[in-house]
Amino acid sequence: MILFRIACCALAIFAVTAFPVRADDICLADDEEKAAKAAIAAMSKAEQSGQPAELFVASRFVAGNDCIDRFDKNAQARAKANVSKLGRDLAKAAEAKGFLYSHEPVRADGRTSAFRYFEAIGDFNEANRVMLKAVHAKPDDLTLFETAWGVDRGRREPRDPKTSEIHPHVSPPAYHQELRHIASTNADQLMKAEEKDAQGLSGGMQEVMKASTGSLEKLRKASDWMKVLPNGDKLAKARAEQRGDMIMKRSDPMFTQSIAGRYYEFAGSSKAKEVKAKQEEMGRAMGKTGENVKGSITQKSEAEQKKFNDKKADLEKELGF
Repeated sequence: MILFRIACCALAIFAVTAFPVRADDICLADDEEKAAKAAIAAMSKAEQSGQPAELFVASRFVAGNDCIDRFDKNAQARAKANVSKLGRDLAKAAEAKGFLYSHEPVRADGRTSAFRYFEAIGDFNEANRVMLKAVHAKPDDLTLFETAWGVDRGRREPRDPKTSEIHPHVSPPAYHQELRHIASTNADQLMKAEEKDAQGLSGGMQEVMKASTGSLEKLRKASDWMKVLPNGDKLAKARAEQRGDMIMKRSDPMFTQSIAGRYYEFAGSSKAKEVKAKQEEMGRAMGKTGENVKGSITQKSEAEQKKFNDKKADLEKELGF
């Protein structure tokens, strides 16, 4: 009888202590349990189907789910092994096909770039190598270049086992050095092309308008490439101010100073305000001149009308009307 009571007490204590543990474990909630079991089933199905891209996606989900080991002690270990090997194999296959970079994330249909696979498995050095290869294949693609420049954004190193800290990943200096070389090459080409356009700034009005459009467009593009260089886009801005000065020395500033103003605005020069003030002053002067001319014409018209009326009255009187 005493043993029976002791057993009952032990069971009661176990029930009281065990229930809160289950209640506090978020992985044992209905939604999380269903999701974990569905992920395990999806990975098992992908393992049997022999579709590597599908298995990679399913394995990544399992590898990153902390609730998996509650329901399958071996699934997560299998998943991590799949991710490492499959990711590298799939990346190499994509690179061999020339599919180096895409904006889209990893997909189960196999249409994923080599960069995305390397990025997904945390092999940032290989991801950088492929990215540089993609940039060299399209050296004038500024959007791709800007993506390559900011590649470390969002990257994290593995958790430090000693401190449990997670540090941001920083690519080696050589990576950004190579990108700067590409940027410098593009900027130099644009600045040389701009010199040819600028030759038209000494021509007639139509030639100036055409030349300035091409010149400013190339200076703006060169500026975009220069922003990652040590001195930034100072060279492009300085040349824009020079072009503005060149136009302001023309003999027809009334018609061309607005073009000079656009150069000054791009250069960030205080001369842009001076040009704007001159244009406003010129506009007021032209408006005042227009009013004077209009008034003169009106007075002349009134005098001529009065003279005509007088002659008409004299004629009518002479004729007896």
